[in-house]
Amino acid sequence: MAKQARAAVLSGYGQPFDIRDIEVGELRDSEILVRIAGVGICHTDLTAAIGAVPVPVPAVLGHEGAGIIEAVGSAVENLAPGDHVVLSYSSCRSCRNCDAGHPAYCANFALRNYSGRRSDGSTTLQLDGDPLHGNWFGQSSMATHAVVDASDAVRVSGDLPIDRLGPLGCGIMTGAGAVLKVLRPRTGSSIVVFGAGAVGLGAVMAAVVAGCETIIAVDPVGARRDLALSVGATAVVDATDADLAKQLRKLTGGGADHSVDTVSSEEVLNTAVSVLRSPGSCATLGLRGQRNPVTLDQSAILMGRSVTGVIEGDVDPQEFIPELIALWQDGRFPFEKLITTFAFDELDAALAATKSGEVAKAVLTF
Repeated sequence: MAKQARAAVLSGYGQPFDIRDIEVGELRDSEILVRIAGVGICHTDLTAAIGAVPVPVPAVLGHEGAGIIEAVGSAVENLAPGDHVVLSYSSCRSCRNCDAGHPAYCANFALRNYSGRRSDGSTTLQLDGDPLHGNWFGQSSMATHAVVDASDAVRVSGDLPIDRLGPLGCGIMTGAGAVLKVLRPRTGSSIVVFGAGAVGLGAVMAAVVAGCETIIAVDPVGARRDLALSVGATAVVDATDADLAKQLRKLTGGGADHSVDTVSSEEVLNTAVSVLRSPGSCATLGLRGQRNPVTLDQSAILMGRSVTGVIEGDVDPQEFIPELIALWQDGRFPFEKLITTFAFDELDAALAATKSGEVAKAVLTF
């Protein structure tokens, strides 16, 4: 029997989200039904909403959900109704990359996260009796309820603020994972983070955990620069400053050991490479659409500098999300400072605050 729910429905690219009554279908054997407590708004949701990521419409987006399990499929063994879970991207757990510990590069990533359907072509949701595309990053959690494969849910303690934990499943995890699991800076090293949104601030907090001595955040918005200082940046620079690269090289004593690019425009990526010492490494994280051609100065890379693309922090959420929660409980990863909550009915205000950069991470609560 279908369950009634409410969801932010995207009827067409570039159209406003509309909160509608929808139907949630029967669970498959490996699936769980999650009552969403909170869901973060990610810029990837906004990118998809304008058609730059090929999710079919009509659709329900949202992929930073967390909540409480209401029901489980017949084959689910490790989760039960009443469990609190953080949701993350979907992976098959059986392909070569998943077996090698890199589920973010799952061979079936596009099918499981962008197609809007299960692998058999069915949808988890319906709108007025017609198929409604769900499965966005395996969850479509911009709704009161989400159908999720059990392997994509991370069980957490019931005494945690479950309505605030959703962003650990994507944006914050991406920035933190890029630093801790990909760049792996040595204690005392230097890092420059371009963009002080949730991804960039996740990288800043991770750099503190890693023991970086110099942590510089670059952003054009003063409030975001202040926020970066409050979570551990040792210096901040206005992205619009003249001679930005020269200023950053001076602040890092000739160049940074590492840089993180969360913007991924050609200008920012080139600056992120140019401010590296030799050798040095840059992680580029921003998703601007299906194609984003850039030109890099090969002579700069030739001098021992590297550029690495990173999706979802290249982490396994089942392992990394508990790590981030433990760091937060120890007072070493203050991600709560990034979050501004909005009631679900305040969706338009939350979207506007996200687009303008007024807030680092808007979270819709139910």
